Amino acid sequence: MKEDLLNNPVFGMAAEQFDRVADFLNLDEQVRERCKWPKRLITVTMPVTMDDGSTQVFFGHRVQHHLSRGPVKGGLRFHPKVDVGEVAALAMWMNWKCALMGLPYGGGKGGITCDPRQLSASEQERLTRRFAQEISSFIGPEVDVMAPDVGTNQQHMAWILDTYSTREGRFVPEVITGKPVELQGSKGRTEATGHGVAFLSARALNKINIPINGATAIIQGFGNVGSHAAKTMVAYGMKITAVSDISGAIYNPNGIDIHALSQHLQKTRGVAGFSEAEAIDPDEMLTMECDVLVPAALERVITEKNAPKLRCKILAEGANGPTTPDADTIIEKRGDIFLIPDILCNAGGVTVSYFEWVQNLQRFSWTKTEVLTKLETKLNEAFENLMQFCKYNKCSHRLGALATGINTVADVKRKRGLFP
Repeated sequence: MKEDLLNNPVFGMAAEQFDRVADFLNLDEQVRERCKWPKRLITVTMPVTMDDGSTQVFFGHRVQHHLSRGPVKGGLRFHPKVDVGEVAALAMWMNWKCALMGLPYGGGKGGITCDPRQLSASEQERLTRRFAQEISSFIGPEVDVMAPDVGTNQQHMAWILDTYSTREGRFVPEVITGKPVELQGSKGRTEATGHGVAFLSARALNKINIPINGATAIIQGFGNVGSHAAKTMVAYGMKITAVSDISGAIYNPNGIDIHALSQHLQKTRGVAGFSEAEAIDPDEMLTMECDVLVPAALERVITEKNAPKLRCKILAEGANGPTTPDADTIIEKRGDIFLIPDILCNAGGVTVSYFEWVQNLQRFSWTKTEVLTKLETKLNEAFENLMQFCKYNKCSHRLGALATGINTVADVKRKRGLFP
């Protein structure tokens, strides 16, 4: 199984990052091995009746990296390229992210290999409920709490909540986060990740003495994270000059009207064809000049090929694992790009998911203002702690963020000991 995971490029990347940090921390071999490998890798098959009456079998995965600090937390994604290695890598990154943010969670992640664009709403519901049923013995408020991810949303979470609650014979809102507010979801959860990306981008601009008002940003990926990051950046006075998604990329040096683009997206399901901007090559977009570049789509988009050509001042990683280790090395040597690493930059989602979980356990709700204010406080604290750590240890932001998270987990494992 170790070999299978390491042969996956995404898990191999996460493992390479871990090994580098473990060497930096000088972790002893026993704790190092316990921290690296996931506790559980669950794969299930799900036969689903399609709308035409046929039966199709889907594969679903759930990886729980560690439960040493609390229940695991992490999203569930629907994507054609999902496999267990990718899910394991995302669970590992989530583990360090929760530790970095001081949240009482381990890392988890799930995925179903499918293309949600090719499935009707009723087919997605049957698939989601079947997955929830198949893994119901391995999830729960104190074991594994799921949330939306790529290709899923609050409706999918509502189906999981209903399936689990029906099985338990009672309403259990704390088993899932990112659900509708009507089902005791948290206000502010939908925009949390994107809001956090924008907030930290503004903090980074302050650090390098660039005025926030008028600063330019380019956003790769205009899903939940990218779109909400763009909206918050515009509210700060920033200018979005280019945006891309799976349909293509668009550019307007004078700034893109994000509200108008969102309306266009609702009609066409893609940014391509937006009349108030010109079409450009999506790969070239990544290397255009800007103050803030936000990769907010999938993994491994900043590589050794385009890293030397980047012309951003801040790289704000809205996606998980968007920068490969080879690209990281190049960016570190360049020394002219302020990196906000993914495990901090996109931590807004899991942080507000934690707030949602706490509200559900207390059966008490907070206002949207309270939620976003608490989020900004947590993010700012983690940001400042990271800056101090990196200055003291003379290390990169990536290394500093991972070292903080990994060392927190390792310390807990040392103190708990190893059950015989």
